[in-house]
Amino acid sequence: MDAPLLKTPLPGPKAKAIIDRDREVVSTSYTRGYPFVMARGEGAVVEDVDGNRFLDCAAGIAVNSTGHSHPQVVAAIVEQAQKFLHMSGTDFYYEPQVRLGEVFNEIAPFDGQKRSFFSNSGTEANEAAIKLARYSTKRHGIIAFLGSFHGRTLGSLSMTASRAIQRKGFGPPLAGTYHAPYPNCYRCPSGRGPAACAADCLNFIQDQLLVHLISPDEVAAVMVEPIQGEGGYIVPPPQFHQRLRELTRQHGILLMCDEVQSGMGRTGRMFAIEHFGVHPDVVTVAKGVASGMPLGVTTARAEVMSWPPGAHASTFGGNPVSCAAAMTTIDLLRTSLIRNAAEVGDYLQDGLRALMDKHPLIGDVRGRGLMIGIELVRNRKTKERATTERDRVVDACFARGLLILGAGRNALRLSPPLVLTKAQADIALKILDEALSDVTKG
Repeated sequence: MDAPLLKTPLPGPKAKAIIDRDREVVSTSYTRGYPFVMARGEGAVVEDVDGNRFLDCAAGIAVNSTGHSHPQVVAAIVEQAQKFLHMSGTDFYYEPQVRLGEVFNEIAPFDGQKRSFFSNSGTEANEAAIKLARYSTKRHGIIAFLGSFHGRTLGSLSMTASRAIQRKGFGPPLAGTYHAPYPNCYRCPSGRGPAACAADCLNFIQDQLLVHLISPDEVAAVMVEPIQGEGGYIVPPPQFHQRLRELTRQHGILLMCDEVQSGMGRTGRMFAIEHFGVHPDVVTVAKGVASGMPLGVTTARAEVMSWPPGAHASTFGGNPVSCAAAMTTIDLLRTSLIRNAAEVGDYLQDGLRALMDKHPLIGDVRGRGLMIGIELVRNRKTKERATTERDRVVDACFARGLLILGAGRNALRLSPPLVLTKAQADIALKILDEALSDVTKG
């Protein structure tokens, strides 16, 4: 399908009618950035209920990794659905779950034998990781990072420190949770370079948290996003993850990598932590793992995931249809889409950096593969956050047929399906150029 192709004002009449119905019956807690009402999609193109077509650089929040309704994924879903839809892998056995466990034993980013727990979402995958860490170590403390997003259920929400609104009204958080700064070199207070930026954040853990608030032998795990997602698509310096791994090993603390948004090929590697040469003890994925079907996976070293029957379970987790979609998704990632994410991602980032010469509103371009952040500022010297301008750019892109989302307080995120072509990247760049010009002119 060609995109963009706009036939009506936005929203169109059919979209507006559905949005009006939504307001009457759907939870007010959902955040909708602009009035897009999905009808169908193919690859990196989506069509709304009024027949307007958009280039999708949001991918259902980094979920539709193989594009919308990839024919091989759809075929796998149909084939499995015709056999059986559900049998609860927590009480019975079925091969699709076993095969997916075998695949994660191959691809998980650490050595040795692994085991996997299957759930339905990223927050559930992280809840399982938190419980596993406490059970395995017999310790209670968990350290996470400011700006992090790990989910909205109570345990994962306690680790989340992205926006106050996400936590407001739900306290107190899970006892034993602590937060440290995440290294954002673009905004590093010291301005002494990546190594110093990483050191400052890690020194806060070692010299502050582990001295004044919790003893190291009471910390079960550190939970970290290899590349921070909701916090602004922030790529830390390599020294950060390397030293964090050393610190956790020193104190017998598990290192848990939340790859819910960054994993499954998005960064040009199967897992983002592979860019940093670090092997964690636990990794969690969801979003892109099953091309839109609900699935969360918590994979750990076998010696860590040795809890007894009944310690943790999920009725729907590892649903056979989702497992079938995941197996095909991983095949597609391995054969072509990880490579495409790396190549098109580099191409898109080069184009965005070229736009910096034209638009002072762009303060920073960062990312790996097709996980790209664009930080907008009102002044490049002061780095004052362009918060309202960011929202206006998002809206201006939508008005021109491009779907993107914000991240953090003032960043744009590009997380398109991994099937995005260079020609489509050029379209995205053209629309972003126009939208930035429009917003700058006021």
